[in-house]
Amino acid sequence: MVGQPEIRTERLLLRPFALADAPIVQKLASDRAVASTTINIPHPYEDGMAEEWIGSHPERFAKGEGVTFAVVRWPEDALIGAISLGISLQHQHAEMGYWVGQPYWNDGYCTEAARAVLRYGFTELGLNRIYAQHMGRNPASGRVMEKIGMQYEGCLRQHFKKWGAFEDVRRYGILRSEYLAEQGGDCFAKSARNDIVSGSHSSTKPRSNDIRKQIEPIL
Repeated sequence: MVGQPEIRTERLLLRPFALADAPIVQKLASDRAVASTTINIPHPYEDGMAEEWIGSHPERFAKGEGVTFAVVRWPEDALIGAISLGISLQHQHAEMGYWVGQPYWNDGYCTEAARAVLRYGFTELGLNRIYAQHMGRNPASGRVMEKIGMQYEGCLRQHFKKWGAFEDVRRYGILRSEYLAEQGGDCFAKSARNDIVSGSHSSTKPRSNDIRKQIEPIL
């Protein structure tokens, strides 16, 4: 079985979660400000939730429809958040989701991680489309999507209900052809200067035995 890779960028290491990360996940995700602007993070974030979430990742990756990375600031090895792709093999598209702990907001970490995962999705998984969505009252998340080249595709009015209130959701997306054009036609050569993908993987398209069972988008 192909293992989940690690991705290194200028300031970050994107790696698989370990159960030892659970206390930090709980600490960061327990912040009401983080939960407020994400669709699926509960509040309060109770004991055991982080362990259960982390424990689900290997099977979901192995079965084929999702990959979740811990976002780690290096070289100090500080876990600051998470980023994922929830993949549809049938349609060769994925939904990107991410969150970063409040102490690490406004430093460009989300953009840096999202740019690296976008490249991973197109160059390593062979996806045709990657999209993301954010609550209308969280425009900062939309700016991340714009910075990595996604285009605004529309507003789903009152699409989700969060804490008793209906929330508008704004969706962004980018196609592989658009990504390649932005990279001058060679996403491998240009992006390789900025992040290094390591791990025991060789395929450039999703395989049902490697990334199956959808990870719930965490945006």
